[in-house]
Amino acid sequence: MRGEDAKQEAMFSYLSPEKRVPAEHPLRLVRRMVDAILQEMSPRFAKLYADVGRPSIAPERLLRALLLQIFYSVRSERLLMEQLDYNLLFRWFVGLGMDEPVWNHAVFSKNRERLLNEEIAEAFFQRVLAQAQPYLSDEHFTVDGTLLEAWASHKSFRPKDEEPKPGSLREADFHGEKRTNETHQSTTDPDARLYKKSAGSEAKLAYLGHALMENRHGLLLKTCVTQATGTAEREAALQMVQKKAGSKRITVGGDKNFDTHDLVRQLRKIHVTPHVAQNTERRGGSAIDERTTRHAGYAISQRKRKRIEQSFGWMKIIGMLKKVKLRGLEKVRWLFTFVGAAYNLCRLGRLEATATT
Repeated sequence: MRGEDAKQEAMFSYLSPEKRVPAEHPLRLVRRMVDAILQEMSPRFAKLYADVGRPSIAPERLLRALLLQIFYSVRSERLLMEQLDYNLLFRWFVGLGMDEPVWNHAVFSKNRERLLNEEIAEAFFQRVLAQAQPYLSDEHFTVDGTLLEAWASHKSFRPKDEEPKPGSLREADFHGEKRTNETHQSTTDPDARLYKKSAGSEAKLAYLGHALMENRHGLLLKTCVTQATGTAEREAALQMVQKKAGSKRITVGGDKNFDTHDLVRQLRKIHVTPHVAQNTERRGGSAIDERTTRHAGYAISQRKRKRIEQSFGWMKIIGMLKKVKLRGLEKVRWLFTFVGAAYNLCRLGRLEATATT
């Protein structure tokens, strides 16, 4: 029997967004973890707001909305507000009622700028790690870095002593001009640096993102962002590893870029066994010899270390960090940390779902 094409004219709905979201939806586990984290952070939020004045967007709702923007790769705040207006799943996750109006995208952006900084992002990241404690390894780790393209064009990379002229960026012709970070600087993002990922590749205005990963389940333990330099990866790696080092010996895997005599010597001084890939083409030979490579653990670390590339891939493609849309080292730092926390939540949700089945 053919069904009728009845027009939807009902004024009221008797089902809440909570009942419309499937019980097995992966966001349910994530929402539960996020609610516990935000409840712990509530006293910290209270210190950031005045007791009088116009009410702002609740920080809990703002952070949940930002997580949705990352999970679903929503490229702008304007599109995020559009989704919140008609997407019941988004409304449920953020905590909006069926009839509550959504915020103006400019108001949302302004509130985000006021709330989020490196301290808040790091506090959120650490509380996600506290939720993941049963899954973390305390012995075997991996370090790596990745290129983050800055939101600045080559035409903005001008001599530092040059006076800016109206419309000069559109007319700039830099071909044949020798440009270095010592003599030039971006006029739109002064913290970005011209950097080549490898020999023969094009130079880009960029930052470097760094991460420390535990090898058991591939969860990120530490993130940071630095200016793009040739030694930044090794310097950041040593800084992150030092916070994990102690009386107990640990292992740290890495690619060939970390195979330098200086770094290997410093790691061994702090009771860290370097399981970095051997770079036999480097002048002076590899700093890793048979004393390390003969152990079975070295081969395991070399297999596990590739998992950190999966986290960088997720953060760049899903988390939209391939080309960061914020300018300035401070803002890029909190964004990278917050996206790292979102990645951990995604991984943790899958681990929890597997554990309960």
